[in-house]
Amino acid sequence: MEISIILPCLNEESALGRCIDKIREVIKDNSLDAEIIVSDNGSTDRSCEIAADKKATLVHEKVKGYGAAYLRGFDAARGRYLFLADADGTYDFEEIPRFIAELKGGYDFVIGNRFKGNMEKGAMPWANKYIGNPVLAAILRIFFRTTIHDTHCGMRALTRMAADRLNLKTTGMEFASEMIVEALKKRLKIKELPINYHLRSGDSKLQSVADGWRHLRFMLLYSPRFLFLYPGIALFSAGLVTLILLYFDALTVLGRSLQYHPMFPAALLTITGYQLIIFALFAKTYAITHLEDRPVFSKLYKYITIEKAGMAGIAMGAVGVIIYILILIKWVKGGFGQLEEVKNSILALTLVTVGIQTIFSSFMLSILGIRKR
Repeated sequence: MEISIILPCLNEESALGRCIDKIREVIKDNSLDAEIIVSDNGSTDRSCEIAADKKATLVHEKVKGYGAAYLRGFDAARGRYLFLADADGTYDFEEIPRFIAELKGGYDFVIGNRFKGNMEKGAMPWANKYIGNPVLAAILRIFFRTTIHDTHCGMRALTRMAADRLNLKTTGMEFASEMIVEALKKRLKIKELPINYHLRSGDSKLQSVADGWRHLRFMLLYSPRFLFLYPGIALFSAGLVTLILLYFDALTVLGRSLQYHPMFPAALLTITGYQLIIFALFAKTYAITHLEDRPVFSKLYKYITIEKAGMAGIAMGAVGVIIYILILIKWVKGGFGQLEEVKNSILALTLVTVGIQTIFSSFMLSILGIRKR
């Protein structure tokens, strides 16, 4: 079998029959060696009957979700090339030969672009067309350095070998983003083609806010730089600079020197930012040891050992403790009276907290860095 055409299905009786008929027409007209797989995800209408009547290969997936249906279809597919599209009448199946030709020409993964083709009026809700899809696609391009513009297009094709390499796992709508992210990480050869997009038949299963969040959450989890590192550096830098300026009375507003009160939020920003940077190191260490090896970071970790990081944490904590002791001595000498050492107290608190974070985080990094044979 050369081509497996996979249609995920959840209550698509209004369009499924026409989709299968159109696919069979394309197969016949182009002399394709292809099979049609309908991956049912718990339909309660006549979808399964229609698939059986039309002699499509019908498989069932109990786990709910767009991704789960496709993963079941992948398991059942026998073709060297996999063509994916929704069974709601929105996509033009005459594109099948063009997509497969690109795969035969050397590409591993081909995806459609609905925005560069002809999109019927009303085929995509206004919010999705001008806000949801463009924003999520832009975020994915920034996070993962790609030029793909319609990252949520449902018409795709990939080789069997590429599908096996991707090792896809998500079961929901984020499956669409996972496929692209994994294809980029595996350095697959990707092609984007303009396609037409039509009005769908039946009710849409898309939940714009919930599904959009699933896509965004997935991208953030796969990009710890944007989730942890960059926000951490920004917060830590802003907090530390502000803390230092306030401590030395070097920060003025309208010509007036600020008091110590802004040092509290500055210390909070410093501590929070530092913790986010540590989280980024956790994520990168896990990626190196369990997902992908990065020689640059592997060499760096040879110099940043648990002992060195631990000593740095102890040193910072010790400075903070010394400041507290000096404050205590001053208070005792002053006869336990009123004490004006707020700035030094905030500084000591910040140093002790960051020191403790450093000590215990070094142990956590060592745990994450343990490699399995």
